[in-house]
Amino acid sequence: MHRDIVAVGASAGGVEALRALVAGLPADFSGALLVVLHVPRDAPSALPAILSRSGPLTASTAVDGAELVPGCIYVAPTDHHMLLLDGRIRLTRGPAENGHRPAVDPLFRSVARAAGRRSIGVVLSGSRDDGAAGLASIVAHGGAAVVQEPSDALYPWMPKAALARTPGAYVAAAADLGGMLDRLTTVELSGPTAVAVDDDTLTAEVAISSLEPLTTDELAEPAAGYGCPACGGALFQIGTESAPRYRCRVGHAWSPESLLDEQAIALEGALWMALRALEEKSALSRRMARSRTPRHNATGARFHDMAADAEAAGETIRRLISQLGSTATPPERAESTTASPGCGSVAGQVAPYPGRLDGID
Repeated sequence: MHRDIVAVGASAGGVEALRALVAGLPADFSGALLVVLHVPRDAPSALPAILSRSGPLTASTAVDGAELVPGCIYVAPTDHHMLLLDGRIRLTRGPAENGHRPAVDPLFRSVARAAGRRSIGVVLSGSRDDGAAGLASIVAHGGAAVVQEPSDALYPWMPKAALARTPGAYVAAAADLGGMLDRLTTVELSGPTAVAVDDDTLTAEVAISSLEPLTTDELAEPAAGYGCPACGGALFQIGTESAPRYRCRVGHAWSPESLLDEQAIALEGALWMALRALEEKSALSRRMARSRTPRHNATGARFHDMAADAEAAGETIRRLISQLGSTATPPERAESTTASPGCGSVAGQVAPYPGRLDGID
């Protein structure tokens, strides 16, 4: 038995990292790669063509129901989660995770459950902390974890978050990851395919991502006391206090960092709405004050006071907006922008991160 299912997740800066990874893969690579790159839901993806040009393997947009073929790269299409269920690719429009569909974590969780020790999870460049929880699931089920060296990533926060959850991951620069994956897939594994793990939550979360009739409140998880930024529903806490995640009743999922960012966006939106209402109140009050005749001086003065109060409150709102910022750390480097036949059928040396680098089991 060999590791032959490779799940790869990337976000900001991920195109460059993916190109470097596939360029390092051999033409006779024995594994199948499942790739999720966070992209806008309404934009067609050119990633399959880019990856096909970047290395010896053929990349194609994943097709629902396709069987995996060794040596092929399957890219999640826009606005669909890509899962591995019963040895086949499944595309769903399940609830977004961290605001993304496709998202990295649903793929990782499904691969952990379906492939067990045969799985490899790879986290590449990206902001926030997407993929960290899913990579931990792959490791918990006996799979291997591979992470791009944070100092090599255009956006290091996804790799850093993954290493915080899986400190024993293999770490390398993107240009070296192809060779590392080739070595990992050639290692002979003894024992059963899967590691015995009693993980009802993982099974339920995969079911939610595949749009089965299951809701989070059926998991008997505690209420978190927060609202879902996507739908406004109550959130439930999944995981430990040290590594929590959150899901609403219908399944929208958030990591703590993503939830903070979305709350900041919602708060700023509310402040802009308040400022608009105050500006409209001030303008209407001054118009009404100007329309008063000399016989109604007292009424006119009252409208002037109302306008002044609204303008003062508006200045307070403006100061609040200027003081608020994203919870994400500003990028250290600017991201560069780089802009086939399908596989399967339906039926740079850098300073090492404190983790494993060369000792592949």
